[in-house]
Amino acid sequence: MKFKIQFTLYNILILTVLTSCYQQERKCTDFKTGKFEFTQEIDGKKQTSTFERNDSLQIETYNGKTDTASVRWLSDCEFILQKTHPKNMQEKKAITMKILSTKDKTYTFEYSFVGDAKTQKGTVTKIN
Repeated sequence: MKFKIQFTLYNILILTVLTSCYQQERKCTDFKTGKFEFTQEIDGKKQTSTFERNDSLQIETYNGKTDTASVRWLSDCEFILQKTHPKNMQEKKAITMKILSTKDKTYTFEYSFVGDAKTQKGTVTKIN
């Protein structure tokens, strides 16, 4: 009985050590600039937008319409988007973006309106 308890505790300890050492890849600087594609499901239909980002601007095209937003980097993995020509109060709200992980040509991120606790997640693919 004592051996069984020690063996189980040993397994738990090893598992804890192995999982605590795992850290998702975050090469955020690889995604600061370039051309990207973002696909999401809206009302049961896949919708895709493309955008090009440099150090300070992001130009996005969605459903044939183009919008420009300023980009303010808070760190290598976090930035704030602010539309440059908002058409209403909703568009005036800045969006905070945080890159959670990167892999090859994609990154997973979470985003929300600045000051809003509700976040959403998405995945972006770099296309050049």
